[in-house]
Amino acid sequence: MNTLPLPLDGITVVAVEQAVAAPFATRQLADLGARVVKVERPDGGDFARGYDTAARGLASHFVWCNRGKESLAVDLKDPRGLAVVHELAAGADVFVQNLAQGAAARLGLDAASLCAAHPRLVAVDISGYGAVGPYAHKRAYDMLVQCEAGLVSVTGTAEQPVKAGIPAADIAAAMYAFSGVLAALLRRASTGRGGPVEVSMLDALAEWMGHPLHQGTHGSAPPARTGLAHSVIAPYDAYATADGEQVLLSVQNDREWRRLAEQVLGQPELADDPDFATNAARTANRERTDEAVGRALAGLTGREALAGLEAAGVACARLNTVADVAAHPQLAARDRWREVGTPVGPLRALLPPITLPGSEEARMGAVPALGEHTDALLRALGMTDEQTSVLRRDGVIV
Repeated sequence: MNTLPLPLDGITVVAVEQAVAAPFATRQLADLGARVVKVERPDGGDFARGYDTAARGLASHFVWCNRGKESLAVDLKDPRGLAVVHELAAGADVFVQNLAQGAAARLGLDAASLCAAHPRLVAVDISGYGAVGPYAHKRAYDMLVQCEAGLVSVTGTAEQPVKAGIPAADIAAAMYAFSGVLAALLRRASTGRGGPVEVSMLDALAEWMGHPLHQGTHGSAPPARTGLAHSVIAPYDAYATADGEQVLLSVQNDREWRRLAEQVLGQPELADDPDFATNAARTANRERTDEAVGRALAGLTGREALAGLEAAGVACARLNTVADVAAHPQLAARDRWREVGTPVGPLRALLPPITLPGSEEARMGAVPALGEHTDALLRALGMTDEQTSVLRRDGVIV
């Protein structure tokens, strides 16, 4: 059987991008076969390059979000640099930008302007709060949007709200931008026209808040912060074992509670006790429920607890560290790890979650150095070595 090509093979993307939201979106496109040209500032490039040096001297965010791209380092404030990007956009299928609100429009790189000039182009504006409204020009960093979208209000303990430990607002916006591009490309295939795509971090994360929003705006109180516990299900929490591990379990229905009581807790009478027999009763008596579960698991090692819960058909998990995830047996068994090239040598990275059996494997290209592809890209536009030398001398490119 012939192997199918990657679905975005032949698609060219130009991205004036920084931080996480737009770079993570375009990395998905690159993994699926698109050619992605990343436009960066000559003076340091995407500022995410400087977030940390945790990935063997490279910034962990940058390595995560920017594999498989070509780096063009050009000054958009210089008319000659801006002209280069406009020429690249004219020949692209997709253009993505997440500059500060209003900056792209001043450069003629906003989705509306580009799509008016190039009807087949799919152009994406990613912003913090959208193009209009009182928050349009407000600075929008991930943690701030997590707070504005209410995520922090439902995350943490009863005493302390906390932000998510990953950039949830950035990731949400990135994935809606990614799916928006795919939808627009499908529409272009039938109509011949691309068109603008708009995604805001607030809109994306507010959509992810659907369950708390529906719970809290239709007559009920919003869910309380409960740490690892669940606001309306019990038992649903982490419990310490004899060897200091944390084992999580989740009982989703009363049949599972009966199995837990009989086979793990050693208290079969709790299955029919009116204080515990239903989820509503267990939630109302959460402290006593957790005490019964905690007492039983405290007498077992983590391995014993997990084995007993699995045998009883009760959903369970370990509270893994980042190191545990890196060594996770399921990821290893499914061969999910690859190596990608970087300026400091190969680094281990996970395959993207989208698997296309019968297709080429995801194109996990190298992480580019700043301006690594500038000369080749300008040469492809017809620029001579003498012209590029002048631009480099003037600081327009690196």
